[in-house]
Amino acid sequence: MPFPDEAATHDGTRHGVPDVLAYLAGAWQVVRTARDLAGNAEGHFSGTTVFTPSDDGGLLSHESGVFTWRGTPRPAERTLRFVPGGDPATAHVQFADGRPFHDLDLRTGRHTADHPCGLDLYRGEFEVYDDRRWLTRWRVAGPTKDLILTTAYTRCDPTAPRTAPLRPPSPENPDR
Repeated sequence: MPFPDEAATHDGTRHGVPDVLAYLAGAWQVVRTARDLAGNAEGHFSGTTVFTPSDDGGLLSHESGVFTWRGTPRPAERTLRFVPGGDPATAHVQFADGRPFHDLDLRTGRHTADHPCGLDLYRGEFEVYDDRRWLTRWRVAGPTKDLILTTAYTRCDPTAPRTAPLRPPSPENPDR
């Protein structure tokens, strides 16, 4: 499945991550598109995700920003837990209350995960482009949902080398 800003990877390769928690730690600029394929509607989220150490040796991911749906902006936030996996390149992602969400393995810089939610299935694809940029794309399909959620993350660290931020696909070019 194509992801945006392929040229930003320079040679088309993905960036393997030997320590997923060390990679994620810190603050990230977040830009997300949400496309409802059944209703032909689109929304946008813009904000930050901050990964901070948790008591279990993992990270808490707190996302906050503004989600605009059908022209109406609203504050939005969520918290996820990233618990260490069996290898430093892996983690178990949980909802804030500890329920399992999905596993994450970034050894190769690319990972696919599934999360059943009732009769709907969330299939997530994760791609790491470099030390400052990564992307997720969730395809949600089932009797109650038909969505594509694409999120581009760009590290907020001003001392890191500057690169162009990733952008989610546009309505004009959804496969970008």
